[in-house]
Amino acid sequence: MDAAQQEATARARELQRNWYGEPLGALFRKLIDDLGLNQARLAGVLGLSAPMLSQLMSGQRAKIGNPAVVQRVQLLQELAGQVADGSVSAAEATERMDEIKRSQGGSVLSNTTTTTSSSGAPTVKRVVREIQSLLRSVAAAGDIIDAADTLAPSHPELAEFLRVYGAGRTSDAVTHYQSHQA
Repeated sequence: MDAAQQEATARARELQRNWYGEPLGALFRKLIDDLGLNQARLAGVLGLSAPMLSQLMSGQRAKIGNPAVVQRVQLLQELAGQVADGSVSAAEATERMDEIKRSQGGSVLSNTTTTTSSSGAPTVKRVVREIQSLLRSVAAAGDIIDAADTLAPSHPELAEFLRVYGAGRTSDAVTHYQSHQA
C-alpha cells in the first residue's frame, strides 16, 4: 500500500469513527466474535456483498450508503449485548438474526423487550452502551482522550469517566458503572 492509499484509509477510518463511534473493521469484528459469525454470514445478515463488507472493514470505503444496513448494524449491536448479558440464548440470537436479515430497516425487535432485564429495568450493559454511543456521537475517541487529559489535573473522576466510556471497552465501562452504583 502506498502513502496515498494509507492516508486515504486512515481518513476513511477517522470518518467511520465519527459516524459510527469506531472504525467499522473493529465494530464488525466485535459482531463476528460476539455473535459467532463469519464475514460471509455477517454480510448476508446486513444485506451487503462480501466485497463491500471487506472494503468497509479495511477502510477502502468509509460510509455505509444504505440506511437500512445502518439500522441492521444497530440491531445486531443490541443483539450482541443481549447475548453477552445472557438475556438472549444462542438459538434465539440465530432466529433474531434471520429477522434482522429480512427487515427493510424498520425495527423488527420493537415488540420484544430488547432494552430491559426480566425485572423491567434496563440492563447494565445496555445503559453503558447508551452512554458510550452518546459520547461517541459527540466526539471521536482521540478528542475524548484529549478532553480527559485536559480535565485530569482538576477533575480526575470526570477524566476517568470520559476515558472509560468515550474510548474504552464496553466490558471496562460495565465494571466502572457497577463499581459506582450505591
